[in-house]
Amino acid sequence: MFAVIFSWLIGVVLAADVHVSWDVSFQNVSRDGFSMHLATVVNGKLPIPPVYVDQGDTLHLHVQNSLPHPLSIHAHGLFQRNTTYYDGTGMITECGIPPGHSFTYKIHTTDQTGMFWLHGHHEFELPDGLRVPFIIRKKSLWEVDEDILITLEDWLQMEFMEKTRLIDQMPSKLLDHNYPSVLINGINGNLTQPIRFVPGKRYRLRVISMSSTYWFRFRIPGHLMRIVEADGIDSKPAAVEGLDMCPGQRYSVLVDALDTAKYNYNINVTFFANFVERAPNVNPRYYHIPLEYRESAPVKQYPIKEDHQVKWSSEFDLQPQDKQEILEPIDRQIVLGEKEYGPEVGLPFYAFGNYAFNHSIQVPALMTALSMGDLAMDPRVYGPQANAQVVRHMENVELVLNNTNARDHSFHLHGHVFQVVELGCAVQDRRLCSSRTRRSLKWPMRRDTVTLPMHHYIKVRFKADNPGTFMGQCHQEQHLYKGLAFVLVEAPDVLQKTLKVPQAILDHCRILGRKTQGNAAGNWGFNMTGLPQATLVVNSI
Repeated sequence: MFAVIFSWLIGVVLAADVHVSWDVSFQNVSRDGFSMHLATVVNGKLPIPPVYVDQGDTLHLHVQNSLPHPLSIHAHGLFQRNTTYYDGTGMITECGIPPGHSFTYKIHTTDQTGMFWLHGHHEFELPDGLRVPFIIRKKSLWEVDEDILITLEDWLQMEFMEKTRLIDQMPSKLLDHNYPSVLINGINGNLTQPIRFVPGKRYRLRVISMSSTYWFRFRIPGHLMRIVEADGIDSKPAAVEGLDMCPGQRYSVLVDALDTAKYNYNINVTFFANFVERAPNVNPRYYHIPLEYRESAPVKQYPIKEDHQVKWSSEFDLQPQDKQEILEPIDRQIVLGEKEYGPEVGLPFYAFGNYAFNHSIQVPALMTALSMGDLAMDPRVYGPQANAQVVRHMENVELVLNNTNARDHSFHLHGHVFQVVELGCAVQDRRLCSSRTRRSLKWPMRRDTVTLPMHHYIKVRFKADNPGTFMGQCHQEQHLYKGLAFVLVEAPDVLQKTLKVPQAILDHCRILGRKTQGNAAGNWGFNMTGLPQATLVVNSI
């Protein structure tokens, strides 16, 4: 008993307060070496230095908003247990930091480790540069000689909103012809510095997709990768030839260096989107990271493998290290269909439900949940554009997402990891989907971001053990901008008894002219007077 208490005390003593200061502003930059445009920078620079803490530390992220619009910072993958007001989701958990003001996010790391990332989550700051890895370290289950971080990003040739305005004026068939560049470790993917291996040593590669829209594939010919972590969840080692990553996903892999320095190699990075027609040198687009054993060694060439010949990463081939069993029985099932409405000109609107999500609600959903008493259990008080899904405390929830349309999506749920339990065809036409149904019914892998393929459904499960208001969203910025999100309202009755929002967050709402009580319109009951009309979405594509 003394040893256990002593060990716990040592952990408490060693836990630290880590302070990071950001001044977020606009600045003209050229990250890919040939396109110069206004970007969202931190302390006058991009890329932003990665943030590292040790498990048990508290990150104090001091943010000065020097932008001309409100700003919020989301810690992607963090539960924010008992501090849901720090989730950093504009008009879901806060009104945002007003221009010219500052705020400190306090992020506790007691119950999570692994790879996460920080990014803007109010006015589409993410695609314009505000994104950075956030690593919570612990003593690893695996002995490695070096830990190497690899970041993958897409980079637009113009500001996100400028691109959106342009394509909103184009015929819909031309919407996907404005392709971004690729950044690897923060610079042009064609200029990536070598990664150096020493024969006989073991490496942990932390690979993170901070993409705003497109998918990445990552391979090291001649080397075997073993996945040991996905989205902050330790897994049983699983051998793969390549990583298939949608926006927001993260993997840690173990790689054993070869026992000779006779050759160097190329790490292959493919940048692609299945929902866009193929175009030579554009989609897909290929990059490589030099893998150097010896500076003067020749690069060993391998025959090109077709994608179907490669063993790619899949949630259904992974098991969590802790062998958490599938959640049963199901207390509540939520079924949501991805819907699209395609006008003759411009981007389509998207919805998980009947209405496109937008930020036009007048009261953050968290504050509606805290102030509406028993009515907080009624999804109508959050407004139609929130697509609110209300669940009770400690329910086992199964979320079924149906995608009958011809676009892949990257689904991310804030505040939780979910068990990925089933993937199958959402349409009967075998010409559109011929995949066999895949299930994981004993120890399903947990993660916070997953691909929802075109013409497929996916079933995920989670326990509603984290009272708060959390966004479920497509992590492709254009799809989010056009409405593909909903709000998970979790145990508002418990929230009302246990949570107090910091005064600074309430003050920010007042400065921005937003209310902090009432329904989505800032009224009581179901009176939605003053709430902008929501966009009704029907399948017409």
